[in-house]
Amino acid sequence: MTTAPDLHPKDRLLRTASRLFYAEGIHAVGVERLISEASVTRATFYRHYPSKDDLVSAYLTATAEDIRDAVGRARHDKSPREALRAVMAVLGDATLDDGFRGCQFLNAAAEYPDPGHPVRAVIDDQRTWLFEMLRDLSASLDHPDPDHAARVLVLLHDGAFQAAELDNAAVVRETLRRAVDEVFPAQDV
Repeated sequence: MTTAPDLHPKDRLLRTASRLFYAEGIHAVGVERLISEASVTRATFYRHYPSKDDLVSAYLTATAEDIRDAVGRARHDKSPREALRAVMAVLGDATLDDGFRGCQFLNAAAEYPDPGHPVRAVIDDQRTWLFEMLRDLSASLDHPDPDHAARVLVLLHDGAFQAAELDNAAVVRETLRRAVDEVFPAQDV
């Protein structure tokens, strides 16, 4: 399957990489295949991405931007409780997508175990953002320990993204939704 030829070569590479890395794994997809399926030359590949790891970082950065945009839209003009529910729904809804293969960041972390690797910096940045966003929402709900609440929600997110690939994604999503009300009982509002 090739990517739309009307896209700029850099965008074709990123779109192709995003599709293949997510579906098959980062290390399973070689540069030659990326070049072939994106319909670019080797020189074009290396002009835009000096290494495959640079393309991996771009893929994860683009994924993070998409998630952050979706979360921002979900939170907009909502009460803190409804914003948190909406955020967790956005995260849970991703598990229902056709071709769902788990969390891109957890998958990439499994392939890049060295915490000093540049790809891990992109993963760590997204994890920090997720934690801080959930901590801020927890604080806005006057949770007595917003750091702990955020850690619990991150664990729920991680578990949901792994479980949804293995179990019934709809049940996992509903469990994630219900967990918000259990971590933040109505009297805490």
